[in-house]
Amino acid sequence: MRTMKLGTSDLQVPVIAVGCMRITRLTKPEAERFVQSSIEAGATFFDHADVYSDGACEEKFADAIHMNSAVREKVFLQSKCGIRKGIAFDFSKEHILAAVDGSLKRLKTDYLDVLLLHRPDALVEPEEVAQAFTILQGNGKVRNFGVSNQNPMQIQLLKKYVKQPLVANQLQLSIASATMISQGLHVNMQDAPAVNRDGSILDFCRINDITIQPWSPFQYGFFEGVFLGNEKFPVLNAKIDEIAARYGVSNTTIAMAWLLRHPAQMQPVTGTMSVEHLLDCAKAADIRLTREEWYEIYLAAGNILP
Repeated sequence: MRTMKLGTSDLQVPVIAVGCMRITRLTKPEAERFVQSSIEAGATFFDHADVYSDGACEEKFADAIHMNSAVREKVFLQSKCGIRKGIAFDFSKEHILAAVDGSLKRLKTDYLDVLLLHRPDALVEPEEVAQAFTILQGNGKVRNFGVSNQNPMQIQLLKKYVKQPLVANQLQLSIASATMISQGLHVNMQDAPAVNRDGSILDFCRINDITIQPWSPFQYGFFEGVFLGNEKFPVLNAKIDEIAARYGVSNTTIAMAWLLRHPAQMQPVTGTMSVEHLLDCAKAADIRLTREEWYEIYLAAGNILP
């Protein structure tokens, strides 16, 4: 699979990340096949979070990949922390350090390639985050750091204290949920798409060399469903199917290729546990949509141009 540089880090990673949030739905043989198929396809960057099935997803993954030192060096592991069920969010030094130790134990590894802070914490004390990151980098438990679902000012606040570069920001983005793109096209307009809902996070990340990792790349709304094959999106699906036929690939491949075509050099995070769908996602790394095709899909999703 084609690779890319992750933010300002030294990591050269696959352009598509494999999300493991649903891996506990698979049997052990199914999980083993899924992970092995991912690796064979070059999709060796696996995204986790301590909150996914209360850590069971990390455990299931480690068992499925038969984690050992030789296997570990062939893959990239990213996990997230900061969400505490029943409490909400916690970016305290103590919680970050404990969360990382828990993830390392479950993943059967000594280090994470990337740790992301999972959604903003209203009570964040960035000095504590900085202390935690320095400890984790110093003892080798985490090599790179980033955030998830944060806007420019929240990132700037962290950067005031955190010494390490923030290499990634995981954000919701898909063809059917593309406000971070549409607001940039409606500057100085008075229509609904002109509302700046995230502080121009797309441009901010590009300026600061922070890799955007789109999550739910096939969803619309907040986990309302998949837009592919959905009767609610007849025009969009007709256009995607038309372009998919042109390239001889599936609609999944074209939907993923739409994200990869953006010059921000994003790293979408898949959510599928289907080997077939994952391989379709991987094929998108070899397709570059034309400018005309990209805009045709954008408009077919119901977006408008000023």
